[in-house]
Amino acid sequence: MNRFDGRAPMGRDRVRLSTSEKQAAVAAAKDARPEFDNDKLLNLLRSAKSELQGMRLIHMHLSLLKDRDPSSQMIVRTIIQELATKASFLQSFNISNGDVIILYKGLKLTGVTDICQKVEQVFLSKTTLTGPNPYKEYSLYSIMELALNFINVIRFMEDLQAGESGGGVTETKPPITLEELGKLERSMQMFDLSPFLFNQAIASLTPDATDEMEYYELYISIKLLQERLCPDYDITANKWLFNYFTANLDQSVLRALNHGMSFMRGRRIGININLSTVISTGFVKFDERLPIDFRGQVVLEISKGDLIENLSLFNEVVDFAQDRRYGIAVDGLNPFWVTNFDLEYLNADYAKIFWSTDMLEMDPAFEKHFFDRIAEQDRCKFILARCDSVSSLVYAQKAGIKFVQGRAVDNIIRKGVSVRDAIAHAKMV
Repeated sequence: MNRFDGRAPMGRDRVRLSTSEKQAAVAAAKDARPEFDNDKLLNLLRSAKSELQGMRLIHMHLSLLKDRDPSSQMIVRTIIQELATKASFLQSFNISNGDVIILYKGLKLTGVTDICQKVEQVFLSKTTLTGPNPYKEYSLYSIMELALNFINVIRFMEDLQAGESGGGVTETKPPITLEELGKLERSMQMFDLSPFLFNQAIASLTPDATDEMEYYELYISIKLLQERLCPDYDITANKWLFNYFTANLDQSVLRALNHGMSFMRGRRIGININLSTVISTGFVKFDERLPIDFRGQVVLEISKGDLIENLSLFNEVVDFAQDRRYGIAVDGLNPFWVTNFDLEYLNADYAKIFWSTDMLEMDPAFEKHFFDRIAEQDRCKFILARCDSVSSLVYAQKAGIKFVQGRAVDNIIRKGVSVRDAIAHAKMV
């Protein structure tokens, strides 16, 4: 048996390997010691189930990159090390599908978000996303409170391991190209957008409210627009082109509203809008032509992602909105963001939380923290959006959320029934 005791073998003071030998050695090392941390992460999550409070998670969805660099996981872990020196705990895991998951404690959300945006810019400057991530967002990263998403993460990991034994890949449409986007924009200039313009009520759950409908959100159905004008491409897959597209779509909506808002007369309205659009000449024209009876009756709905990426611009828009009597709604929140945003400090009038059945499985301690944050913010009004069942409406009441929106609300209103009465009836059944 050969033994190496620290001295070079006789007759050979240096070992030279050919390129092919080095490649074979690297391959053999990989085979002998897989670099994926699926089992390690699962074991840690299961053992730490009772110690989740304060633990947060970053999920980098590298598997969604259209042209993924083989070294992408290493690139992410290198950038994330910038956070490690400031955290009380940080551990990263390479996942077998190409993703990276980081668990951490003791870091400010703003610092974490800045680093995640840096990673996203590194990759999306070279390629695009093939579709939404598991949390239905068109983003390369997700930041979550682990206590809130524990079941979700465990299921993701278990489904991933189960799926690696077989199963096909879901076919997706290719991301829209700059050339195709140009064609789409030209088509929109000659196309009547009114068939794609919808309104959805935000209903009040407060018993003594003078008007059950707080306001009506006006929105363009991107899905229907894509099916009609761009069926062969995914408009949402490339984040930067999608942002460019929605900015131009905003202008089309503002022009349509300038030509007549009589169909919404007597109602408060909300408009989905980019921050960059609010400071554009198109919005100045819209503001100048706004009928006097709509002054003070329009809410500007700003997405959470737009706010995070353009905070200084958001503050400018808030000052403008207060001066011109527009309301401000922050759209696209979940319990994690509610517990980490000071919405009253941001001067938001409304905050929209997207309903998810995962909210029914929240850790009790985190749920109490979530409910307390809602109760603490007196001036900002919370809306539970995307409510698709009566149980979601009942949950809104339990959480102290005063307003609801979604298909369940639409169905109740169509039947001519009060949303408050429908919830009261559901509780009795």
